[in-house]
Amino acid sequence: QMKASLRLLFIITFVGSIFLASPEADSCASNLSLNVPILFDTTNLQCLSVWDAQSFILRYVQTSANIWSFVLSTPDTNSYIAMGFSVSGGMVGSSAMVGWVASRGASGGIKQYYLGGVTPNQVVPDKGNLQVIANSSFITLQSSRLFMVFQLETTGPLSWLIFATGSTGLFPAAPSFALTKHLDKFSTRIDYSKANIGSSQGVGNSSSQVDGIGSQADSCSSNLNLSVPLLFDTTKLNCLPVWNAQGYILRYSQTSPNIWSFILSAPNPNSYIAMGFSPNGAMIGSSAIVGWISTSGAGGGMKQYYLTGLAPSQVVPDRGNLKVLINSTFITSQSSRLYMAFQLQTNQPLSRILYAFGPNGIFPSAPSFALTQHQDKVSTTLNYATVLFLSPPYVLVLLSSKFGSLIKIIISKLIEDVNIPYFFLPKHLECLIHIMAILGRPKKESKVRKYWNLYHHNMGRILIILAVANIFYGIQLGKEGSGWNIGYGIVLAILLTMAITFEAQLCSRD
Repeated sequence: QMKASLRLLFIITFVGSIFLASPEADSCASNLSLNVPILFDTTNLQCLSVWDAQSFILRYVQTSANIWSFVLSTPDTNSYIAMGFSVSGGMVGSSAMVGWVASRGASGGIKQYYLGGVTPNQVVPDKGNLQVIANSSFITLQSSRLFMVFQLETTGPLSWLIFATGSTGLFPAAPSFALTKHLDKFSTRIDYSKANIGSSQGVGNSSSQVDGIGSQADSCSSNLNLSVPLLFDTTKLNCLPVWNAQGYILRYSQTSPNIWSFILSAPNPNSYIAMGFSPNGAMIGSSAIVGWISTSGAGGGMKQYYLTGLAPSQVVPDRGNLKVLINSTFITSQSSRLYMAFQLQTNQPLSRILYAFGPNGIFPSAPSFALTQHQDKVSTTLNYATVLFLSPPYVLVLLSSKFGSLIKIIISKLIEDVNIPYFFLPKHLECLIHIMAILGRPKKESKVRKYWNLYHHNMGRILIILAVANIFYGIQLGKEGSGWNIGYGIVLAILLTMAITFEAQLCSRD
């Protein structure tokens, strides 16, 4: 019995030591209650889980017009913790608040560091671009968690944040206070719009506040609700996801017979976004509307560019073939997304559209407003027929749903080259009439049945010939080359041989 009691006591002691050694959890559902006084009001703090893998909790608020307050809560890893503010999301060029409490509370400190490079000697203490309010910064250890508190003098902090932890047991120390390389780090982007003066405390991991590398989603099922007024009606805008990989949403409509309105919604990449109109789907020869707003809110703009070549010097600002309506263009940032709006004077815009965004942190600027090479792009075809009511292209689109993807190649080409006569329209209407004729087939005993049979059989033969011609024409429009023509010719020859063979067998039997 004594041995059993000793075993039980050992188990209780061991399990208890585990719980005592593990850090007490913090969450946005719990109230902030520190043993040391804080110099600012904490009742309206916005709260976000900013790094789930390391249990980093950030509380922040705009205390006054130019004062922002922060409380970073993290597990005590027996090392330093860091929160950096970056222009582009990269470490180089960022300024960071770094705090530590050594040896389980024996000593600690908090400093600003400027990251001039990636080597330890390029991380400079007591330097940086953050205007830290005097006597506002401190770090404390409570319930096995670190709470790092500071205030910044700024109208709007940078939205790109970098969080990091140092190597276990290594701390900055006098006299150099050199910072060792981080053990782990995480880059994210935050939307401060929910933390203005007087806002209530947020709870949880709302996507409208912390975006990770992405941003608040936009979709065609959601209503367009911008904080700035538009000069055109937005109630009848068509909506399409035009670049799913990057979350690009395009809204557009024909406002009048020669006016088209566009709103491009895209995640803010901290660079420019572009929408180009091309005669053939290529960049060269296209005209693009380009807009940008830095994530820090430092500045933005919008211009038309003409792409005469692939080199940056061949991308000319304030030039192009687009007739942009005066005072119709604007770009705004809302919930970490850019909304670029403009109107074009044209009977119908080009259907081959290019979308692109630039490298992080690089923007066109005066005096040249040169455009750097894009980071990524996509080329698509936009079908304006959905807003042309019952124009010939729209009729062709309706027919394409019935007659398959070869027809779709022809339809997309005819819609793109609007000057091409719609000579295929009567032929496909014959197909539709032929199908409908089956539904109106008279009974066998009817006197008009023989005329229906004559029509039906001969129309079928004609449509087979037209189908063969359509396929060859579709291969030509698709620019698939002679290989496709030869391949289809071989298939056609095989089918024709089989048809003749079967027909001969039927004749011999008769």
